[in-house]
Amino acid sequence: MLMEGYSLVEKEEISGFHFPTEEILTREADLKDRAVALERAIALGNLEHQKVRIYFSDNEGSKVVETTIWGITDKAILLKKNVLLPKNRIIKLEI
Repeated sequence: MLMEGYSLVEKEEISGFHFPTEEILTREADLKDRAVALERAIALGNLEHQKVRIYFSDNEGSKVVETTIWGITDKAILLKKNVLLPKNRIIKLEI
């Protein structure tokens, strides 16, 4: 079940979104939780091709995508077809 207030999007749409540069999370604990969840999601994606639900925000509002995470850089996560999603705009992951 999706969290209320989020629009479900396809990963292919993400390339056309515009992302503010500000960090979406303000609490240190939330930042740490996101980092741990990303590491877990990449492991599951690479080993088991398991999809995760990624809640994020662009300049137009809150969105969610269900996909496999293929890689992580310092500033973004890599999805299939070379789609990048900035880490600083990720609100939550559901694994």
